[in-house]
Amino acid sequence: MLFRFLTSGESHGQALNTIVEGMPSGVRIEKEFIDNELKRRQIGYGRGSRMKIESDRVKIQSGVRHGFSTGAPICLEIENKDWQNWSIAMNPYPVDDNEENKKIIESKKILNVRPGHADLAGALKYNHTDVRNILERSSARETASRVAAGSIAKCLLKEFNIEIISYVSEIYDVKSQECVDPFKCREKIENSDLRTFDDNAYELMKQRIDKAKEDGDTIGGTFKVIIRGVPVGLGSHVQWDRKLDGLLAQAVMSIPAIKSVEIGLGKNVSSALGSKTHDEIFIENGKYYRKTNNAGGIESGMSNGEDIIITASMKAIPTMRKPLNSVAIDKKEEVSAHFERSDTCAVPACSVVAEAMSAIVIADNLCEKFSHDSIEEMKMNYNNYIKRISVR
Repeated sequence: MLFRFLTSGESHGQALNTIVEGMPSGVRIEKEFIDNELKRRQIGYGRGSRMKIESDRVKIQSGVRHGFSTGAPICLEIENKDWQNWSIAMNPYPVDDNEENKKIIESKKILNVRPGHADLAGALKYNHTDVRNILERSSARETASRVAAGSIAKCLLKEFNIEIISYVSEIYDVKSQECVDPFKCREKIENSDLRTFDDNAYELMKQRIDKAKEDGDTIGGTFKVIIRGVPVGLGSHVQWDRKLDGLLAQAVMSIPAIKSVEIGLGKNVSSALGSKTHDEIFIENGKYYRKTNNAGGIESGMSNGEDIIITASMKAIPTMRKPLNSVAIDKKEEVSAHFERSDTCAVPACSVVAEAMSAIVIADNLCEKFSHDSIEEMKMNYNNYIKRISVR
């Protein structure tokens, strides 16, 4: 990867840190834009009490000077405001071995693992006797770092007039109407705490979330990500690991709780004839176009100029007030699973994270295709490419 990122930090640690590498020089980076993207991740009907504690803001530590990228790695920090309550239990340094500190550390220790979470597999893999060492990093709190990195990627995509939007299409068994053009509904989607434009579906979705919360349960759903303005030819057909749909699927699937990713028609291709699956190609005034977009903007691993359409499904969160049966790893006996402050539903937030991950993949492919030392060089190469393919 040319445009890549690494993150560090724990859910209740001092901060989350992100390093973004491969950003061309000369791209406008606005702290306010990144902060707004972080705010979008925190909004959502069904979110837990953590969102009342944190109000994520980014500190740009390096790689940006006077509002523009320099071409050096960009370091971003998001402070965890809840750290003051965890400074003993999560301190990276040895703490005084007194009775008060022992009680605090013991009270934060986790031995009862949760089905559906990283707890048991992680504790066994990394040889931990305290599951908190796994929980802290596997927590979805880490996705704030992804949104920060994705915000940097979106700054690059803006330079090429590439837009990304997401909306929730289903919560549990409640489906919204299909949105013909989500970009025309952007204001309504962004003003909805469920990221839906369908007023009727909104009320039913809220009812499902309220019922799950009342029952001590959690609830999942489905969302769509649409990317508009991607030029023809990002990705490649020549090797498996260069296919754009594969890269996008992997990026979105890596988000905690995502269990399926589809491009275009997705799973529905299995019940459609070839004549109803593939998008016929036409030409007018020397320009190619399609009347349908069943391929979801990607053919044979390459963008084809149409909107890229990704559908992803998120499972219900495994941390529940009414816990499932599980085991305690110290005594090897059956117990109720551990409960820690949690959301009832986080599908709207997850869609924002998926936007970020998708933006990173598109940004990386832009850098590969058009070079990435400076934005001026990228735009020159981009414009020459667009000019060349437009006369074919």
